[in-house]
Amino acid sequence: MSSSDRSQAVDVKTYEVRTYGCQMNVHDSERLSGLLEDAGYVRAPEGSDGDADVVVFNTCAVRENADNKLYGNLGHLAPMKTKRPGMQIAVGGCLAQKDRDTIVKRAPWVDVVFGTHNIGKLPVLLERARVQEEAQVEIAESLEAFPSTLPTRRESAYAAWVSISVGCNNTCTFCIVPALRGKEKDRRPGDILAEVEALVAEGVSEITLLGQNVNAYGSDIGDREAFSKLLRACGTIEGLERVRFTSPHPRDFTDDVIAAMAETPNVMPQLHMPLQSGSDTVLKAMRRSYRQERYLGIIEKVRAAIPQAAITTDIIVGFPGETEEDFEQTLHVVREARFAQAFTFQYSKRPGTPAATMENQIPKAVVQARYERLVALQEEISWDENKKQIGRTVDLMVAEGEGRKDGATHRLSGRAPDNRLVHFTKPDQEVRPGDVVTVEITYAAPHHLLAEGAVLSVRRTRAGDAWEKRNAAEATKAAGVMLGLPKVGVPEPLPAATGGCAID
Repeated sequence: MSSSDRSQAVDVKTYEVRTYGCQMNVHDSERLSGLLEDAGYVRAPEGSDGDADVVVFNTCAVRENADNKLYGNLGHLAPMKTKRPGMQIAVGGCLAQKDRDTIVKRAPWVDVVFGTHNIGKLPVLLERARVQEEAQVEIAESLEAFPSTLPTRRESAYAAWVSISVGCNNTCTFCIVPALRGKEKDRRPGDILAEVEALVAEGVSEITLLGQNVNAYGSDIGDREAFSKLLRACGTIEGLERVRFTSPHPRDFTDDVIAAMAETPNVMPQLHMPLQSGSDTVLKAMRRSYRQERYLGIIEKVRAAIPQAAITTDIIVGFPGETEEDFEQTLHVVREARFAQAFTFQYSKRPGTPAATMENQIPKAVVQARYERLVALQEEISWDENKKQIGRTVDLMVAEGEGRKDGATHRLSGRAPDNRLVHFTKPDQEVRPGDVVTVEITYAAPHHLLAEGAVLSVRRTRAGDAWEKRNAAEATKAAGVMLGLPKVGVPEPLPAATGGCAID
């Protein structure tokens, strides 16, 4: 590297974005990364652990100890900032929207605090904090611009989130999201489809339509069938191989959506349908506008229309007032629905929610015991349902970063159409993330499948080309600024941290 190159490398400012919470936050972080790169910053190497010129925390407020976790992380960075002149720290997301001035009071070394409605202001606020040499706190009360109009640094070259709405009109007593994200605001269908078409032109072959209550889409634009129409429209986009969506609400899950899923070939046979509780009494206390019979009726209709569909869910154990009989009703629904997977959570108080002040809070020991019973039942069902996949031939979209043991086992990993995770034997020929392989399932575990035989076929795709091109560009860019290669991976369809703002 020449002396001029080394000088340029030293002058490059780096950034790190740390994300907590739901899929909306994951997608917002892609926007924050895009904004910073548009402003001239370069992503810090993996594992930099705060050793960057700008560190951004995109926070979640749905956990009882969310603030303690944030301030612990901020405290870790305080001495690093003292040693690194010019370093800036920004805090955004739901906790920032909620706590506002409190953050700077408790952590005066923070430079910028911004909310969920004005993420586009981050570069301006950072510059203003630098020039004025004082913290900038700017929290908008309503959405300033739909996030999808902002620059994006997407985490994957072959799979992408596409936000179709922001906010939520529900009033679930355990959830603080409506207060922090605001009322639902829908994008125009033409804008959504234009974004999808642009992504496909760049090589993306899988999209996940995203919203706090994704199937309520249309309530803001006056069309009750807007979501099913959007699914069908996605089916007409050439080159778009897989369409998914998360998370829907049982209240708004109508027959036209089921028909659109069944009749649109690139809409995948997968459904994430939050249950929360199987007890009508608890559902009423949660202000969930459906009951057990309605929920199971939806599951029955989906299975009738899409027999191969894998259905997953969210369940909260130990909601205030939950009796043993209430809990047994949840177990009943789990047995009847036979979920492929369930994301189970022990209820914890979300400050600012009605449930946090309800009487009859359940003792921790009782909640823990019920939680363990639920997990044991669901593990058994998940394993049984996965065993039914043995012998099936499936097409997998090869993924990156989904198989933690792939290197040691000489396997690769991919997602089946129903979103099941499959680890398969690495073939002799090159296979890239985004490519499609055909395999036969030979073994089942509760949370994954194995295809231990030879790969039956490999299809090189435009998505794989896009991954290869992006990796080459990142490697060239990294060599120029002496930075490590950022991780590129498919966005998790159902992050383990869904326990709140993505649970609708």
